Amino acid sequence: MSVKSKENLPWVEKYRPASLDQVHGQTEVVTTIRKFMQEGRIPHLLFYGPPGTGKTSTIVALAREIYGNSYRNMVLELNASDDRGIDVVRDQIKNFASTMQIFNRGFKLIILDEADAMTNVAQNALRRVIEKYTKNTRFCILANYAHKLNPALLSRCTRFRFSPLEEKAIKECVDNVVEKEQLKISEEAVAALLKLSEGDMRRALNVLQACAAAVDKGDEISIDMVYDCVGAPRPAVIQRVLESIMQDDWRTAFDTLKKAKQNEGLALVDLLHGFVEILAKYELKPKTRIEILDKFGEIEYAISRGGNDKIQSTACIGVIKSALENEDAVEV
Repeated sequence: MSVKSKENLPWVEKYRPASLDQVHGQTEVVTTIRKFMQEGRIPHLLFYGPPGTGKTSTIVALAREIYGNSYRNMVLELNASDDRGIDVVRDQIKNFASTMQIFNRGFKLIILDEADAMTNVAQNALRRVIEKYTKNTRFCILANYAHKLNPALLSRCTRFRFSPLEEKAIKECVDNVVEKEQLKISEEAVAALLKLSEGDMRRALNVLQACAAAVDKGDEISIDMVYDCVGAPRPAVIQRVLESIMQDDWRTAFDTLKKAKQNEGLALVDLLHGFVEILAKYELKPKTRIEILDKFGEIEYAISRGGNDKIQSTACIGVIKSALENEDAVEV
């Protein structure tokens, strides 16, 4: 790929790990896979976990280390959320798996991304293909949810769970991108970016690129830009609304909540999530905490079913006021 075309890539692709050493935050998984590679005994693999945790990056980095320049001939990449029917298994996958390379020894590799989107019929057909062509082909199945895969398919693979990345791992990658792209970003903005990414490296890089595109060269990326880009409520706004609910009368509390939603462009669900996060820092009786979370769950469900926003807003205020009425809440 030319330098110019690489410059135009999204940063998620531009800074995708080229080797296992560059994979951030999944140390145990990488160590185990590298041992498999060194022993030449790579089994069929299943990588599952939340989006943006490095599943695709890890298997692509492994394949590039194994095959080098022969990558294109020895690896078949399919996104099963697009190619999800039995015809793909019968045609593309079976044809690729059944043929052997004359000038390359060793096994081929088939990477099935988003495999939990495949139909049950396709999964049943795939398990037979895996079994039949194990001698010259290895499969790596990538999925967000392992429970959506056929149990017989799961039993044929060695499973690795990819956990949400720790902030430290995301920060290493973000710092590297900031340095190479010559960006200026405040420490508060970095901290907010790490928090809002919620363990998703892809999300962190996409938000960082969007913020970088919104500023002139040499200008600093601020914490407000990060929150605006994500569309997340600022902690200070959530804190102000919560304090109003806890201390003021109903009318004042409702007006404060209403203004926060209008001025900041927030949904009630955003406020609920923010309240839960702040209340986690308060010393509450277990019974009170359970009551609040239970009622918040009911409100969120009502919102998802199309419930009236004003009614749910007053319900939210009522839940907090009634739960904390006889509770001395102290911030930790």
